Amino acid sequence: MGQYHFERDVAFSENIENEIIAAINAHYPHLIATKTAREGYPDIELCRQTAPQQPVAFVEIKVQTRTFMTIERYLPQSQLHPSETLALNLSDLERYFTIKNTEQLPLYIVWCLMNRPCVLSGKPRQFYYQEITKLQQIYQKAGKTRRFRRETGIGDVVNGVHKGVTVNYHFSLNELQEGLAFLT
Repeated sequence: MGQYHFERDVAFSENIENEIIAAINAHYPHLIATKTAREGYPDIELCRQTAPQQPVAFVEIKVQTRTFMTIERYLPQSQLHPSETLALNLSDLERYFTIKNTEQLPLYIVWCLMNRPCVLSGKPRQFYYQEITKLQQIYQKAGKTRRFRRETGIGDVVNGVHKGVTVNYHFSLNELQEGLAFLT
């Protein structure tokens, strides 16, 4: 049985969110980045500095510290390799498609990749991003070949409630942009 630390992962992700909010606010003076108050929406909401302060984009942050080493065995049709693979909770992905359709605003997924020496070349972490429209095109083309359901593991259940992600959809680093330049 795998061991997953849901609460630790959430706390770590929130630190990365705060770091990205600070970076956006420091480098894009025409924008205000804040944590999203709306339930089910991406982590960060971007608004114009000037009134009306309506959202102009959303940003979801995902931290990846584990590698799906057996992806070639479990999802051979995906044609993905362990070092290049990133995951996103399938229900979140589908919810972001709906939000994008409803809001008609850019919605970016940003992955903070860690603990992958073969990709990071000595760097402690690296960011990759993509706008949800492009991810939806990949999802529609690849279909179920990139979907994987894992067993519930230790740490998925917190105070009697199952909180861990068990159904993921996978993307390749080659389908994403490197860095945090998604606002340029």
